[in-house]
Amino acid sequence: MRRFTVSTSFLALLGAAWFGFDMPSTAAQGGAAKVSGQGKYKFKVLYTSSHLPSEAQAVLKGAHGGFAVDTRPGKGETYFSLKGAGIIQISADLKSTKMLPTAEDMKKTNTHNAGIWYTKKGTPYLMFPGNESASVYTTTLDGKPVHTLKTPAEGVDLGNPNANDYFAKKGPFIPTDMVELDGLMYIATGYSKLDYVLTAKISEAKKPLSIEWHDLAFGGKGTGVGQFGTGHGITVPPGTKRIDVADRPNSEIDRFTRFGQYVSTLSLPKGSFPCDIYYLNQYGVVGALHGPDRTKGAPIYLLEGDNLVSTIMPKEELGLANFQHLHNSVIRQVNGKLYIIAQAWNPGDFAILEQVGD
Repeated sequence: MRRFTVSTSFLALLGAAWFGFDMPSTAAQGGAAKVSGQGKYKFKVLYTSSHLPSEAQAVLKGAHGGFAVDTRPGKGETYFSLKGAGIIQISADLKSTKMLPTAEDMKKTNTHNAGIWYTKKGTPYLMFPGNESASVYTTTLDGKPVHTLKTPAEGVDLGNPNANDYFAKKGPFIPTDMVELDGLMYIATGYSKLDYVLTAKISEAKKPLSIEWHDLAFGGKGTGVGQFGTGHGITVPPGTKRIDVADRPNSEIDRFTRFGQYVSTLSLPKGSFPCDIYYLNQYGVVGALHGPDRTKGAPIYLLEGDNLVSTIMPKEELGLANFQHLHNSVIRQVNGKLYIIAQAWNPGDFAILEQVGD
């Protein structure tokens, strides 16, 4: 078992001084901007919540979800959903946003994150974990409902006696995130006492698409190796068959094979409460619920490989007052420049940050 630890020398940077002057609310307003981060990985605010459609702005305070990016060549659109509004699409160049038609049962509940996957023929689908509705929703990229996965029925074999017993005793299904790999959907359940990663098998041949519970479950709430304090976000790094789970209260990313075998742990600064990790090429970005110093807003950690290369402080250094807690962040690269799309929680908010370099 291997353990990787992010350098703690960057912890001192969490209290860095202000860089720059007054910040514009959007790029169009121009003027000097506050900057946060280190070295060539400094960022400024490009867009705030005013960039979103009015329907999304009206309910943004309750935001409690995350983003999915279409990574196919020539694409790059980003998707997320808000309770009371529905699915929002951010254009590939980040310059525009729009609402997508959304089924009423999905629109009226919270979707705790977002994901995207592709069939063997390349057909894309979105997926959203309904943590309030005990459902995982699958839609097309234009928001059309395709499938809804519900609580495992009593007697369904989930591949682990603890998981089977939990649902036999009517324990709640509370999905917090999901990801697809080799025809399986891996689903984190960290908001429940179960806290296992469950799996469901996707059958592309069936029309409409079929997703049924599968006999593989791993993790579980606890302090042992491969267990979670709260298994919050779940990710497959591109080009791998590895499952990464953000273990929020333990300030770490736990890594598993696709069969649920523990591989290693990536440790983040203690007290950071990572909600999820998103990968792009050599980069990883982590939005944290808290930072080591809770008198300041939570950080966004930017990794290169497994090394922490920049700590961005949206509230403390960029002046984004609602970013006391981060819930999800993804990283984009447009015309050679890095951008971070971030969502705050309690209260909810939204921002797109742009790399400014040295």
